[in-house]
Amino acid sequence: MTPAQLSAAAGARIDRATEWLPVIESAMREFGIDTRLRQAMFLAQIGHESGGMKYTTELWGPTPAQSRYEGRRDLGNTFEGDGFRYRGRGLIQTTGRYNYAKTATALGIDCLKDPDLLSEPINAARSAAWWWQAHNLNRFADGGDIIGCTKVALNTNT
Repeated sequence: MTPAQLSAAAGARIDRATEWLPVIESAMREFGIDTRLRQAMFLAQIGHESGGMKYTTELWGPTPAQSRYEGRRDLGNTFEGDGFRYRGRGLIQTTGRYNYAKTATALGIDCLKDPDLLSEPINAARSAAWWWQAHNLNRFADGGDIIGCTKVALNTNT
């Protein structure tokens, strides 16, 4: 893949695509995102979630929706401050203590203790690719089912 192809697929500026290309390619290899259809759908998803690979930490208002992160047991946010502490990070915007714990175990990093680890490029890319694999989204890509993929993405706490 070239930086221009990544730029087009993820809606990213060419300088961002150039910077991100090595870690995204590595993460896709590691987690089996290994066909053109899989890669195209994955790149479109991370491009959307990260604003064209511009944001690896959720912008915080807090908006009314973000304020509701606090105390959400489905996200594992059971301690005061968890909503902000475990706000969306990574190229797929992992959100909530519960999802940080799953990601920490899967990637072997202590992002529960240090949530900012998910904002670092290699972890941002790996966490997105792991999430993709963990939710079996290749099955949608293989069938060209962008609607099915989007439904999973919208209805899954990342």
